Amino acid sequence: MRRRRNDYKADLLADLRDRDYAKGYLSAAAKESFETLLLALRDVAEAQKGMAKVACEAKVNRENLYRMLSEEGNPRLSSLYAVLDALGFFIDIGVKGTAHTSSPSPSPPLSQ
Repeated sequence: MRRRRNDYKADLLADLRDRDYAKGYLSAAAKESFETLLLALRDVAEAQKGMAKVACEAKVNRENLYRMLSEEGNPRLSSLYAVLDALGFFIDIGVKGTAHTSSPSPSPPLSQ
């Protein structure tokens, strides 16, 4: 039996409510491409809080959030950090070609 796209999306959003699953999903997407990361971040936002609540917490316009987290999105770094912060995630930097073995240090506060 062939799965419908709506079933897949509903299952994905259900899985993404789990923070560890969402973290792995975002990490894998970030390694794929920036566009893939934006789309994955949109999925996580929808699953965990909904776009309206994330937009409010990140202090961005909801329509801009949809545009920002699209395949053609080109968000400012500050906006991307605000969205990640609203979802309880942060970016961890690694060195190309090496395995990441140390635990991440806490992210600095976003507001100063």
